[in-house]
Amino acid sequence: MLVPVKWLKEYVDIDVDSKELADKLTMSGSHVDSIEAVDKGIENVVVGKILEIAQHPDADKLVITQIDVGTEVIQIVTGANNIKVGDYIPVALIGAKLPGGVKIKKGKLRGVESNGMLCSAQELGISENVVPKENKDGIFILDKEYTLGQDIKETLGLYGEVIDFEITPNRPDCLSIIGMARETAATLGKPMKHLDIKINNQVDDIKDYFNGIIVEAKDLCNRYYAKVVKDIKIGQSPMWMQRRLMEAGVRPINNIVDITNYVMLEIGQPLHAFDLDKLSGKKIIVRRALEGEKIKTLDGVERSLDTSMLVIADDSRPMAIAGVMGGEDSEVTDDTKTILIESANFDGRSVRLTSRKVSLRTEASAKYEKDLDPNLSDIACNRVCQLIEEIGAGTVVAGHIDIYEGKAEERTLELSPEKANRLLGTDIEASEMIKMLNSLELNSKLENDKIVVSVPSFRRDLTIEADLIEEVGRIYGIDKIIPQPLVGTLTKAEKTLFRQIEDRAKTILTGVGLNEITTYSFISPKQYDKLNIAEDSMKRKYVGIRNPLGEDFSVMRTTLIGNMLEVMTRNYKYGVDKAWAYEIGSTFTPKELPVKELPYENRTLSIGMYGSSDFYTLKGVVEILFEKLGIKDYEYIREKNDPSFHPGRTATITLGNHVLGILGEVHPDVLDNFGMKERVYVAELNFELIVLHSNLDRKYIPLPKYPSVTRDIALVVDEGIMVKEIEKIIMENSKKLVEAIKLFDVYKGGQIEKGKKSVAYSITYRSHEKTLTDEDVAKVHDKIVEKLQENLNATLRS
Repeated sequence: MLVPVKWLKEYVDIDVDSKELADKLTMSGSHVDSIEAVDKGIENVVVGKILEIAQHPDADKLVITQIDVGTEVIQIVTGANNIKVGDYIPVALIGAKLPGGVKIKKGKLRGVESNGMLCSAQELGISENVVPKENKDGIFILDKEYTLGQDIKETLGLYGEVIDFEITPNRPDCLSIIGMARETAATLGKPMKHLDIKINNQVDDIKDYFNGIIVEAKDLCNRYYAKVVKDIKIGQSPMWMQRRLMEAGVRPINNIVDITNYVMLEIGQPLHAFDLDKLSGKKIIVRRALEGEKIKTLDGVERSLDTSMLVIADDSRPMAIAGVMGGEDSEVTDDTKTILIESANFDGRSVRLTSRKVSLRTEASAKYEKDLDPNLSDIACNRVCQLIEEIGAGTVVAGHIDIYEGKAEERTLELSPEKANRLLGTDIEASEMIKMLNSLELNSKLENDKIVVSVPSFRRDLTIEADLIEEVGRIYGIDKIIPQPLVGTLTKAEKTLFRQIEDRAKTILTGVGLNEITTYSFISPKQYDKLNIAEDSMKRKYVGIRNPLGEDFSVMRTTLIGNMLEVMTRNYKYGVDKAWAYEIGSTFTPKELPVKELPYENRTLSIGMYGSSDFYTLKGVVEILFEKLGIKDYEYIREKNDPSFHPGRTATITLGNHVLGILGEVHPDVLDNFGMKERVYVAELNFELIVLHSNLDRKYIPLPKYPSVTRDIALVVDEGIMVKEIEKIIMENSKKLVEAIKLFDVYKGGQIEKGKKSVAYSITYRSHEKTLTDEDVAKVHDKIVEKLQENLNATLRS
């Protein structure tokens, strides 16, 4: 926000230079972006009056002027076409200096002597962005008679500095000259001069001119205050007002528009003036727009509206987009005679969303979207009427209309001086704290060792005691607070068991040759189709994102398999022959649909590989992980019903009643959907169950003292018998003597009955208590064979 220092001085007696003022305000919490001098190095430029204008004898586009500069009449040749006899203009005399190092010298133009130069606004260092339209392409025409020969810097106020403040969103009260004056007064410890708003002459009755206001969308309009001014005389604003607007970054338009902009900058409340004669029915209706309704705004652009937007309408059509910009149909023009001044308070979120939808951000919308104080509406409206009366631009009609339900009241907070000093590291007296808070217009008093503070409605950011402590600290001066060493007890931080196991799992998987990957939790809903997931599957019960980056990132994933296949496919297409990867990430399952609360977030482990790998490679990686994490007694169950996997090369991993996950070869149709031309093997495991069943305790036993005994066994069993069934029976009947089982042969052929297979094991026996005899081993070995024959109908192969 641009704040001219000389405007600020109207409210506060500033006795420091602008640099020191900026430093002090920065230390009290008002961040300064820059300081810019208004005087751009102008010298010897004075006020002049045009006495005569004559055509140049040798140039069609040049004229010869006679200019009275107070002490003499000088001749100047110019190409300007916007001047006339009697105009008061800035004149650069011989020897004058202009911004940019330009020096004015005596010269001739087409043989005619010229003793100076008539100046445009830009040549005086005024930015083209804020120059009034009538002065934009030509000489700067002054608004009235001034003392001839007077220094133009004094006439136009081309002195002083403008400070550019960065105002944080929580402080809309500082988006005004008065708001920054309040901060300045508190920072410098000076009293603040308040506006004295008086309207001396009000005539007639507003009811004779205006039929009232109907607020239909009460949730989007907190207050609507309006007054009427008649006998409007449209013209230029006084030069002092134009200069203040230009220094604050606003282009002057005409006296009525300039006054509304001036008061918006001064008080922080946006205003709008409607041509009352253009309002059908002489009434205002504050309502939501109709779907597809259109309005041509003041910038000449026709904009489409929808039912989420608030408009200011008359009986027949919208006349303004509330809080954003007025409509062309009700614009104040040279023919305007009666105006309605709107000073309203709209819902900040509504204005922000509307501004974004119609692609139109204005000074007004930038203020409204931060939720302004509704108690400013009547103050600002009456200030506009006061200024209109002062410059003679119209006559104020008596009365007003104020639609204001749910008035914003002061809040009461308590502040403990002892707590404030303890947190700030200061020793400030309670009376001094009260003085600081009162300087910010936070009316405070001491009651029972507590400071009771009445928080005005314009300070919506103050809601708890800590906010008041911050106010005391910043006005006291952050630079005055002596840094203190930290005091407290340090505790050793330690990761949770879950994180420890996760770190160990990553170390294990990286150690066997896998690369860790991280993918987005947002995926495309089309990914479920590519995975061939059934329509009624729980995996399709996903959480949609309200404001996605695009369709490819529009839902939260319920599985990591799609992400892993995307990575595998991308590497394959880049010409990578072999890729082994893993990811430990979150999947999201809604508690109910439609979603009403946060979903369940489940940690999931995904492993993927292609190239130099097969089902058993993947199975081996999983088993190494389980072994290192102390997970035992898990089982593999053949999985034929998961459409994402090959039905003959997939297994579900179970442990008791828990399903730890699934691993296997990806279905060829799924690979085609992803554009993958090589077999891919994927595992997806419930990492939370892995953590639950992990056992990081280790029991160490001494190396065996006694020798082992090995026996081989060859069995003929049904072809459908799983190896794990055989090994389970062996271990169950081992009497704790079986140290290892090794499958070394599986045979199907002509010597074996059809539907049967031969499996051969090498079983190692060992005791930790004695040397086993043949009788000891035979007793256990025979029992194992007996149970295999009994339970599996197995026969010994001879």
